[in-house]
Amino acid sequence: QVQLQESGPGLVKPSQTLSLTCTVSGASITTGDYDWSWIRQPPGKGLEWMGDIVYDGSTYYSPSLKSRTSISRDTSKNQFSLQLSSVTPEDTAVYYCATQKTYSFVYWGQGTQVTVSS
Repeated sequence: QVQLQESGPGLVKPSQTLSLTCTVSGASITTGDYDWSWIRQPPGKGLEWMGDIVYDGSTYYSPSLKSRTSISRDTSKNQFSLQLSSVTPEDTAVYYCATQKTYSFVYWGQGTQVTVSS
């Protein structure tokens, strides 16, 4: 059983950088079993895929967020992280980390609420 846990600040000020970390247990982020994804859901809206990091550290981003998004990893801690720069109130959402396999999201973290407000 793969378990994921998001962590990070729940409140970020406009124009700052949102930083979240996903801690993984039950699988290694350096094997090819899964891709490792960040997904968000703004209030009243659907899920939005933000990007992936895969077993060799390569990254893939949503075209609409690519200019502001960076996903990295710490293999020693089996963690991967999200940074979203220049945030606005429109970036307020529940942020999830998840595993992806053949275009399906298999395991999810519980999600963490991030509010962008001054």
